[in-house]
Amino acid sequence: MTVDSPAVRLQGVTKTFGRHRAVDHLDLTIPRGSLYGLLGPNGSGKTTTIRMIMGILHPDEGSVALLGAADLDETRRQRVGYLPEERGVYRKMRVLDFLVFLGEIRGLARVEGRRRASDWLDRLGLEEWADKRTEDLSKGMQQKVQFVATVLHEPEFLILDEPFSGLDPINQDVLEDIVRDFHRRGRTILFSTHLMHQAERLCQRVCLISRARKVLDGDLRELKRSEGDGAVEVEFEGPSGWWDGPEVSGVDLAADHVRIALADGADPQAVLRRGLAAGAVIRRFEIAEPSLHEIFVRHAGGEGAVDAGVPRELALDGVAGGAA
Repeated sequence: MTVDSPAVRLQGVTKTFGRHRAVDHLDLTIPRGSLYGLLGPNGSGKTTTIRMIMGILHPDEGSVALLGAADLDETRRQRVGYLPEERGVYRKMRVLDFLVFLGEIRGLARVEGRRRASDWLDRLGLEEWADKRTEDLSKGMQQKVQFVATVLHEPEFLILDEPFSGLDPINQDVLEDIVRDFHRRGRTILFSTHLMHQAERLCQRVCLISRARKVLDGDLRELKRSEGDGAVEVEFEGPSGWWDGPEVSGVDLAADHVRIALADGADPQAVLRRGLAAGAVIRRFEIAEPSLHEIFVRHAGGEGAVDAGVPRELALDGVAGGAA
């Protein structure tokens, strides 16, 4: 892969299961070194797309290139860390042995795999569980072990499908920090989720899929600016009602601020001047951008949350890190 080539390129990709079209003519480019969010409701086609990127499923139409090539050979597979949505561990194996085994599959020498696994277990507070069977761990602990299995071989490209599902807020923060650290070190990360607040915290670029089709794709900040609805948010002290005027099309009063919707072409500074003239003490005055959640609902709000993706008989019950 050249420095300028994308980590992933999908062109016209379509995948159908029976009468259900899971992915419909999807074009997608993930730049190298980006932290990219693949977003959409449950059943919108995210996991099917990831499985085609990984070569687990093959598209009915279109082409998929990963790390500069269409064929995912074993050498290229070892450059990828894949945490699938369907989790799985070898329940009778001891935690450290399980991680060392998966490290060997990805080309790590046993001694190096054991050293790295021990370091990761220490980092995640699991060092006391290294000699326990994986079935003895709580669900959250098992999930952290599976995350370690995904990153143990220091992949250049991470694919994380709903990685924080089932974790408590503290452990979500821990894993988010690790994801950011990988990104700072130049790794490419594809993060798939239906939880918009997590994507908004992590991602630079996003693609929103709804009903198997791409509806938005681009830099997150630019998308938020382009999706803005012409509003300002104001925190103030003093008299109220000063915002009434020809520039204002609506007002939403909250506990600690007021959101003022502006008429088309209105100058926000005119509203600010009116507030100051009325004697209001303005603590905060800023152009309001929509949250990713609001954008999500605006473009995919009619889509149900039922997971209508890959039929269960086609789903993978793979081992953590995509070691299927």
